[in-house]
Amino acid sequence: MNTATSPSLDPRQAIGQIAVELPGATAVFRRLKLDFCCGGQVPLEQAAADKGLDLQAVVDELSALQRPNELPDAGTPTELIDHIVARYHEVHRAQLPELVRMARRVEAVHRDNPNTPHGLADALEEMQQELLTHMHKEEAILFPMLRSGGNAFVTQPIGMMRSEHVDHGEALEQIARLTNDITPPMGACNTWRALYAGLAQLSDDLVNHIHLENNVLFPQFEAGASQGCGSGSACSCSGG
Repeated sequence: MNTATSPSLDPRQAIGQIAVELPGATAVFRRLKLDFCCGGQVPLEQAAADKGLDLQAVVDELSALQRPNELPDAGTPTELIDHIVARYHEVHRAQLPELVRMARRVEAVHRDNPNTPHGLADALEEMQQELLTHMHKEEAILFPMLRSGGNAFVTQPIGMMRSEHVDHGEALEQIARLTNDITPPMGACNTWRALYAGLAQLSDDLVNHIHLENNVLFPQFEAGASQGCGSGSACSCSGG
């Protein structure tokens, strides 16, 4: 599989800049009690020193958030499934709680700002629940079926996942409407800008995730199931 080489993180960067440019960094900064919003102008190396933190350990943790954007080479279905689970399922599980938290913070602190995305936190929370349920069904039911080679009835759970993918796309459209197409307003604070950077990554990740499943993984098994239905044996795929 191809992997993109991420640029090394510069500890001389201001932590506010890192928070905005590296989705997921805000959760690390919150845990370490590093103020990336009001105190965001401080370089990472100084902020770590002021808190008595191991700078290299902080850099390593932040660097782990830098993820490849390139899609993998076509491999076996099992390799593709492993990639989808590691690169997308686990990342969505990490992304959404922090995005919900930041959205609630922005909505509360900037409630009188006409650009505030009121309703965003609720929309993200609903999306989180739907995605968690969707990914669980894939990991518990569909993916084991595909790993074992599929069967004549695999189009049924695949069809359900395709339908739910449409719902996820509509959820992304709602988020775009609430956030002026994920564009922070002039003068937005670091938390607001970091929230929108995270939303942009979530949107890109989810689109790539759905593309890999809909256009690369699923067709490999749908074609085989269709051929099986044309073999002359009794077929119950259409119900009745």
